[in-house]
Amino acid sequence: MDRDIEKRVTVVTDDRRLNQSGSSPLFTAFAVSLLTLVVVTTLFLLSNFSSMQPQRDFSEVKIEIKRVIPHDLPLRSEKESKSNYPTKQQTQEKLQVIEVFRGNNLSEKFQRKTQKFIGEGCEVNFVMTWISSADLFGKREVLAIESVFKSHPHGCLMILSATMDSPKGYTTLKPFLDRGYKVVAATPDLRFLLKGTAGESWLQEIKTGKRDPGKIPLAQNLSNLMRLAYLYRYGGVYLDTDMIVLKSFKGLKNVIGAQSLDPSSRNWTRLNNAVMIFDKNHPLLLRFIEEFAQSFNGNVWGYNGPYLVSRVARAVEGSSGYNFTILRPSALYPVNWLEIEKFFKVPKTERDSKWIKVKLVQMQRRSYGLHLWNKISRKLEIEKGSAMWRLVSEHCVICELGSAPYSSV
Repeated sequence: MDRDIEKRVTVVTDDRRLNQSGSSPLFTAFAVSLLTLVVVTTLFLLSNFSSMQPQRDFSEVKIEIKRVIPHDLPLRSEKESKSNYPTKQQTQEKLQVIEVFRGNNLSEKFQRKTQKFIGEGCEVNFVMTWISSADLFGKREVLAIESVFKSHPHGCLMILSATMDSPKGYTTLKPFLDRGYKVVAATPDLRFLLKGTAGESWLQEIKTGKRDPGKIPLAQNLSNLMRLAYLYRYGGVYLDTDMIVLKSFKGLKNVIGAQSLDPSSRNWTRLNNAVMIFDKNHPLLLRFIEEFAQSFNGNVWGYNGPYLVSRVARAVEGSSGYNFTILRPSALYPVNWLEIEKFFKVPKTERDSKWIKVKLVQMQRRSYGLHLWNKISRKLEIEKGSAMWRLVSEHCVICELGSAPYSSV
């Protein structure tokens, strides 16, 4: 191809020289120089074209999906994630979080409290995890609890948290206890919850330094594992603390929600572990725990959470011995992370106002909950008159609305 270009340019140059034989030498020199520049530039572009193409590295993406659509939170590249491994000191600091779940007679205390709590004839058993300090359990999280009891006045909620299992945590939960709602915080016994599963050996490897905890906060990954282990041992409904319950979950059994769909096939592309509803000893939960232990990657955000449940569900989908239902995004994730900000703001355009009205009607008909995507919305305040302001008013039980309710702490 390069030789053909050179041949054509040479012919053009010769023809022009013949036609312009009477013209000045200066013009001829200028024309030749210009054409030579064009040839060199063209050859350079052709030779470097392939190297100029962006190289897409999907080595870290092991989710078997047909297409990733914009509604999915982006997965950081493996190359980027491995570029900054934690130091030995940072690793030791990470491992200290495991010590929070140890202590004298912790297993006995946890089992006694859990068995008593879930045996109280609860309408639905809910569980949350909280890995930050009790001081950071703010109005957003309180709203999530309010929404649980608004739709399930006879439900029970256990919060797996060493920090909330404290005088400060009790003070935060006391308004619910004073109103007769069943809520309790308990320091989880990880070793007991993971006993007899693949997670038991993973925890031992992390504690002994045989497994790299990675640069993602270890507490976050412990939360991912803890929710799976708790559901496997006790069953119930797991909720993230940024999940607003919109209607009763009583009719749901062994379900997990899709976060996104392929726009052409309408098949799910990604699941999310922000809400999981399963019977105890469900085989899918055991597979989740096995996948966590075998493929753990502490350097990629979401790899051991939403991406994990997606990988496993795709692998076992259609297999015998598994009985679970995947709910469409409208059930639990009706507003994606790109659009959630619109719910916190008062619409400024007719188009946004119409979108909000349609979305609220759809949610009333189809949605069991609304994920607030705290990673995106935690710094947003709820403006008076916004869609979130309306949802707060309709799904609270304490309802201490201020000028800017439930803003991020």
